[in-house]
Amino acid sequence: MGQVKDFQHTTLETLQWFIFLLASSIALPIVIGSIYEMSLHEVSGLMQRTFFIVGIACFLQGLIGHKLPVVDGPAGIWISTFTVYAATAVESGRGLEETLRVLQTAMILTGFFLVIFGVFHLSQKMLSIFTPLVTGAFLFMLTIQLSGTFLQGMMGIGDDGSTAQLDATLISFFVFFFVLLFSVLGKGPLKSYAILIGIGLGWGIYALVNGQESIEQSLPALHVPEVFAWGLPVWDISVIPIAFITAIILLSNIVASLGAANQTMKGTNSFTAEEMNKGSYTLGINQGLSALFSSVAVVTLASSSGFMELTGQRRKNPFMYAAILLIIIAFFPPIVSFLSKIPSPVANAALLATFVQLMGIGLWNIVSEKLNQRKLTILGITFLVGIGLMFIPASAFDGLPGFAQNLVSNGLLMGTVIIILMEQFWKEKE
Repeated sequence: MGQVKDFQHTTLETLQWFIFLLASSIALPIVIGSIYEMSLHEVSGLMQRTFFIVGIACFLQGLIGHKLPVVDGPAGIWISTFTVYAATAVESGRGLEETLRVLQTAMILTGFFLVIFGVFHLSQKMLSIFTPLVTGAFLFMLTIQLSGTFLQGMMGIGDDGSTAQLDATLISFFVFFFVLLFSVLGKGPLKSYAILIGIGLGWGIYALVNGQESIEQSLPALHVPEVFAWGLPVWDISVIPIAFITAIILLSNIVASLGAANQTMKGTNSFTAEEMNKGSYTLGINQGLSALFSSVAVVTLASSSGFMELTGQRRKNPFMYAAILLIIIAFFPPIVSFLSKIPSPVANAALLATFVQLMGIGLWNIVSEKLNQRKLTILGITFLVGIGLMFIPASAFDGLPGFAQNLVSNGLLMGTVIIILMEQFWKEKE
């Protein structure tokens, strides 16, 4: 009887991790497809390859990387980079298709730097750079940057025009508050599986209100994810500095994610140098795989800790099973097509609920050390510049060189660079 209960418990945890992986991956291929004017067939292929890469990336991190149940998925800095490169493509005389091939080169180079950092133990030597102030500010800016994207998705903005959709808004906020309420106040299965139940309820209500699209009948039953679907990488020397800076920022992402995960799992935000180094070179490998399969490069998602905090799930095995399941699913286009019909407002609402906990972890890092005038000044400058840049369209920097434009138009990247430099060059008085 005990074995049956354990099997049921593991199955439900695996299913909930799978839904979280899915929700973290499903919206971004649609966004990128829209930016790069892809056809429905191309978006479907991108979604299939994204599922495949996310599954492999998570499995590799659990097997040879930091070995924690922390998701590697498309988000954050790479989404900004793809968006900025698309905006500058026309001005530089480069087509969108060639731009995607240049971005493959950027992913490969970023992966190369991350592998070097990890293999030669440079990652652990950089740990002193990522103080609690830096880590907390990074998590805070990350939640600010993505909250707008999630809220737009929850209100149906961008799907049927620029106007918020009342039905989508009501359903998504129902899911958001359902997940939060039962994750915080619920007991037993209702608390542990609030995200899974919330998405199921939201999907059902959305289908009743708006109807459910039928699955395309012309899809092949089995299809292997395509290698270099965008074409072979195109060399561009200007991507070298962008790749290096991106690699450094991704290290801060790893620090923030591992610290937040350990805070949730063990009550302390400390982690070993070995976890950092292995997490770095495995993320580097995952960058290369993302380029190989023409997908948006993955980052270590700090929101994983928010998921664990909400659900109470901290076991590694269900996480690994969910990653394997996502890899298998990616080979079956009809299943990918069905799963892709999870309404965007519902998926975004569930993700935003996990970011409530992530925001709290970021604030906890900031106040874990006594705030003095120096730290408050650094935080003020960082937030005013970093968050301020998030509200300025990339087109405002058209007059700058490509490298500078990509740097300045990315508020999260600029904010992180600013706080790292100020923390290093403005030292505390003894």
